[in-house]
Amino acid sequence: MKNIPERTDSKNSYTSSTDSPDRICGSICSEAGPSNRRSPKASLWSGFLVSAFSVFDTHSDSRGCHKKETGSRNHGWSAAVKRVMNGGSMRRIQERVLGYKTNISNSISDIWLLGVCYKICLEDPSQEPVHSNGYAAFSEDFSSRILMSYRKGFVSIGDSKYTSDVNWGCMLRSSQMLVAQALLIHRLGRSWRKPSHQPFDRDYIEILHMFGDSEDSAFSIHNLLQAGEGYALAPGSWVGPYAMCRTWETLARRKIEENEHQDQPFPMAVYVVSGDEDGERGGAPVLCIQDASRHCSEFSRGQLEWSPILLLVPLVLGLDKVNPRYLPLLAATFTFPQSLGILGGRPGASTYIIGVQDDKVFYLDPHEVQQAVNISKDNLEADSSSYHCNVIRQIPLESIDPSLAIGFYCRDKEDFDDFCSRASELAAESNGAPLFTVTETRHSSGSSRSQEGNSFDASGENAEGSAQDDWQLL
Repeated sequence: MKNIPERTDSKNSYTSSTDSPDRICGSICSEAGPSNRRSPKASLWSGFLVSAFSVFDTHSDSRGCHKKETGSRNHGWSAAVKRVMNGGSMRRIQERVLGYKTNISNSISDIWLLGVCYKICLEDPSQEPVHSNGYAAFSEDFSSRILMSYRKGFVSIGDSKYTSDVNWGCMLRSSQMLVAQALLIHRLGRSWRKPSHQPFDRDYIEILHMFGDSEDSAFSIHNLLQAGEGYALAPGSWVGPYAMCRTWETLARRKIEENEHQDQPFPMAVYVVSGDEDGERGGAPVLCIQDASRHCSEFSRGQLEWSPILLLVPLVLGLDKVNPRYLPLLAATFTFPQSLGILGGRPGASTYIIGVQDDKVFYLDPHEVQQAVNISKDNLEADSSSYHCNVIRQIPLESIDPSLAIGFYCRDKEDFDDFCSRASELAAESNGAPLFTVTETRHSSGSSRSQEGNSFDASGENAEGSAQDDWQLL
């Protein structure tokens, strides 16, 4: 699978993460991610190991001239291989071939997971962080996030013959995870954790139903591809973060139009934050408060002054890798209470990044192949195990693809104002090179909140560095 993101190099500066009073005592276990560089040989192995099982699907019946006994034996052998390829053992083999290391983090630094800070509290200096009391709380939070992964065996997508998204659907699945997290917070709150016993919360089951693998599910891969046709989304093709964000904007608008007099499956406005003139002039994306207000008004059909809103910020932060100056800024976004994480990951292999500790990030990986599941919204005792992951994985923040998108959810105007305040502070500390800026109106001159008291018209050596900044035209 080839990622063909739109990228240019950039040279910018950064700031360190901010603090928050919302802290609970926690701990961390990690499965370290891949090294920064992947050789062509590793990529070859990756493609082979992920998709090898499809060979047996295609050719299992190709030797009809053999004796029945031999055919039966071959069928049993291919079925066994398929089980191995789809199992945890092959996952571990693949990770080792690609350069993964599986170990336990010994760091005692704070970990931020989607706006919640877990502090490592060791009762004894000889105690390992993974054995601290707080680890259970962190693990429960991580495993309660909804996992969307490759699926096989669903109804074909549109007029195509695709009944699986293996090897090409990782960005779509990653985006589904981010939106599912927004819905979880909206309907159940950030403190919600998956119950250990059935029956489950109706809201939780309804959310899973929305992401089933059929046209009947509002946010299925089928409906996403249909909504994204104008952005070159098609079965079998890989898509970048910017097109993915615009696709969600389109799908949300369609659902509002289709359900004009009914409960909306998408209960929030969607605002894709881009540069001036929709990115035509390049530069850091601009979050315009006036535009956000307009999106909320259109969503509520003028009935509400403000509504819940999903903010999607597509970025290109370098050519081959993220400019190091941006790394602390990206890490700091996980400290925002409104954080929904990042659509990103390794080049050509999208993941859903949900937390950070030191210079590493935690992620949910959509590359595990599972059987398609469509959960009925009335089945409160459904098996939802395939929608969660207990394996905690890390990769170096500096190794993620520079083409990514950050998500934020604001419940109301007060929450939005708090987000704008935090974003403006982060921009003001970025030394003239923010991830994005906040302004009151789109065409105002010098009225950007992020510039109040801190001019971004840098001078001296900062001006020289700023002049050299190159941004992807979004």
